[in-house]
Amino acid sequence: MTISKPRDDGEAEYGHHGSQAHEFVCKPHPENVVFPVTRMDAPPFYIILTTYLGVLILIVFGRIRDFFGRRFKANEYLHLQVQNGYAPLYSDYDDFFTRRLKLRIDDCFARPCRGVPGRYLSVLERTSDDFNKHYRLTGKTVQALNMASYNYLGFARSNDRCSDAVEKVIRSHGLSYASSQTCVGTSDLLVQVETQIAAFVGKEAALLCSMGFQTNCSTLPCLAAEECLILSDELNHASLRMGARISGATIRSFRHNDMNDLERSLRRAISGGQPDSVKPWKKILVVVEGIYSMEGTMCNLPGIVALKEKYKCYLFVDEAHSIGAIGPRGRGVCDFFGICPSRVDVLMGTFSKSFGAVGGYIAGDIGLISKLRLSSPDTYFGEAPSPPILKQISSALNVMTGPEGEQRLRRLAFNSRYLRLGLKRLGFIIYGQDDSPVVPLLIYNTAKIAAFSREMLKRNIATVVVAFPATPMESARARLCLSAAHTKDDLDRVLRACDEVGDLLLLKLSSGIGGGASLTNLDTRTGFWKRFVVREDKRRPRWRLEDVLERGVSDVQLPLT
Repeated sequence: MTISKPRDDGEAEYGHHGSQAHEFVCKPHPENVVFPVTRMDAPPFYIILTTYLGVLILIVFGRIRDFFGRRFKANEYLHLQVQNGYAPLYSDYDDFFTRRLKLRIDDCFARPCRGVPGRYLSVLERTSDDFNKHYRLTGKTVQALNMASYNYLGFARSNDRCSDAVEKVIRSHGLSYASSQTCVGTSDLLVQVETQIAAFVGKEAALLCSMGFQTNCSTLPCLAAEECLILSDELNHASLRMGARISGATIRSFRHNDMNDLERSLRRAISGGQPDSVKPWKKILVVVEGIYSMEGTMCNLPGIVALKEKYKCYLFVDEAHSIGAIGPRGRGVCDFFGICPSRVDVLMGTFSKSFGAVGGYIAGDIGLISKLRLSSPDTYFGEAPSPPILKQISSALNVMTGPEGEQRLRRLAFNSRYLRLGLKRLGFIIYGQDDSPVVPLLIYNTAKIAAFSREMLKRNIATVVVAFPATPMESARARLCLSAAHTKDDLDRVLRACDEVGDLLLLKLSSGIGGGASLTNLDTRTGFWKRFVVREDKRRPRWRLEDVLERGVSDVQLPLT
């Protein structure tokens, strides 16, 4: 396969726009139309069985090695024993997982990179002589197509209007305020950006934090406490889970995006009250995400808002991955579904994805934000957002609300739908809604995620692979993140690479319920695989790569669900 390279640094950071045909205009989802339920495809049973067997074999052999190792190589296990009265810092299980499981595929994680993580990424080549215990750099770099960063709108650039504005503000404001917001960290830039964010998301006021994860951890304890109930989607991010635990409130989870289960939980909570005293809950807070970063699914906001208004509870929406990435104006799930932001009590988002910056925000009515300024530990003990970061956010907002921002949104929407449709038609199991820029490609077998990552890097494509404990044991996956910086040629290259690697690793496991595959587009096979696969293809249709590339641009404009 021919490896194309960018002509200069600018093209490496942001691809030139080829055609208006490579854009998609997102329209608000009508609130009175039933939210399309994502059809989660399932692999053949033997895939799940062999996945568990593979992990079991690793654990058994790892325990056998440890049994003999403690007796014949005791020096290698001293860190797990009491020494001079000091207990081990970590448990035997944690160490076992690291040594016997993760270490085998550790080269696929935390790969060192340099330069701007834009359209392309410069990966530093490294090697290991002791099975990934230690690494050494070879001095070579691999310029890989970046399908790993959350660079949704392509603001990861070193030479554009945003970076120029950031350079100027460094000269006028410096790098840091060296203070919290309650001291001297409330600068003119901070006030300006908070006003911009509030207007952008449709709320009265906003509060900025210097770290996205910390935004949830410090805010939820201010909204709920003892004798309060938090109803949390079972797939919520770790920051939401941690913030809920810190709050001291009672936490109950409901099945992912299941409105029936959420309504049952609300009815049970209201009718039954608190477990011991049977007193009514002081408040009930429903916590969901706009886009779930491991699933690529969107929350059913119309259904959730309807239940919130019916049962008089509060709603907290984490828009870390949805703000700036979906909706006709890029204003998140409220924009995507055409729902007035005033119907959502608390909107949270981060700047590390669509804005090319860092930090997070909370948006709500003036009374709520005033309370958070007085009670959130982040405003008292956290470092105020730095001037360069504030200027990057402000500059990105100016672009997003103008014609260039609208074009970036159209490019991102096209890229998301085009890649998803292509992968489905090739036979991969893909999770999530069609407009989501997060594309999980299900691999299932944990051992195969390392092979997938290495094979894609051989083809100069950088990907993220995820497995237990970040996902269920049987749902290891690759996560492809789309960007407005990508071109159609980039996505064609990804489809070609995935087609090759999918055949090599036997990853095309879809039943054919997604992608609109038809029997006329079946892949043709010969030899041994013809006896084994073609009979299955009558139930599991596949498209040829050539047909996928030929039909993709026109079919993206059609309803894909």
